[in-house]
Amino acid sequence: MLLDTASLYFRAYFGVPDSVRAPDGTPVNAVRGLLDFIGRLVQDHRPDDLVACWDADWRPQWRVDLIPSYKAHRVAVQTGAGVPDEEETPDTLAPQVPVIAEVLDTLGIARVGVAGYEADDVIGTLTGRAAGPVDIVTGDRDLYQLVDDARRVRVLYPLKGVGTLQVTDEAWLRERYGVDGPGYVDLALLRGDPSDGLPGVPGIGEKTAAKLLDAFGDLAGIMAAVDDPASGLTPSQRKRLDEARAYVAVAPKVVRVAGDVPLPDFDPALPAGPRDPAALDVLAARWGLGGALQRLLAVLHP
Repeated sequence: MLLDTASLYFRAYFGVPDSVRAPDGTPVNAVRGLLDFIGRLVQDHRPDDLVACWDADWRPQWRVDLIPSYKAHRVAVQTGAGVPDEEETPDTLAPQVPVIAEVLDTLGIARVGVAGYEADDVIGTLTGRAAGPVDIVTGDRDLYQLVDDARRVRVLYPLKGVGTLQVTDEAWLRERYGVDGPGYVDLALLRGDPSDGLPGVPGIGEKTAAKLLDAFGDLAGIMAAVDDPASGLTPSQRKRLDEARAYVAVAPKVVRVAGDVPLPDFDPALPAGPRDPAALDVLAARWGLGGALQRLLAVLHP
């Protein structure tokens, strides 16, 4: 089970009241909400391995170099000098992120992030290496591209907390979007995604993109059709796609998750016990983790 950790703690933050606070008054709603999310996921799905995938760089420069608008609207502080830009994050969430990291590390839950890459890229690399079934838990539809029935890779998309999950497999993708996992990359880049700053091809929405992919197979087939007068593209479609060649040439590398991230050595197995019980007790007292932590421990170590 691979967790898109930031996606889940953002959901926890907005789903748990900020009246949930540590003894010193600091909000810990995202921390406690995430612990409950993980406990519920382990309880319901009993994975052999669990990895909290981490955004070591939420806006990698190599993606920005290709499409400068990539996530640009979410930059809070431009740091420059090769230092990752700071993401716009609610004031009461930002201080909770290092607490989440410390608690996960102290619990012994594998937490993996790699400089220069997003959590999505870590997930893509781990999925490619996995021998057995993979459940990816995320609220980010970009990861639909990894769905692969033959390799038993599916996305569990939270609809309400993590108790109600949309199980995304190839049948669901074809029903909803008319594409399979790899086809979702082509659909997404043609359609665009304002939340990621991806402009898409002007005038090509989701339905038109799906129809073009159905007719021509993939992005390469669509662009080949632009050069074929007999292909059946409408004049406006041909014009829009022709004018978007520069974008279409680089967008696949931006939208497609990396599969070759240089991962560190780590143990993905569910922890047999906290890595440092004494340190965990200190964290629990300092941050008032209470019932959420105890519920997770009871699930991890029944």
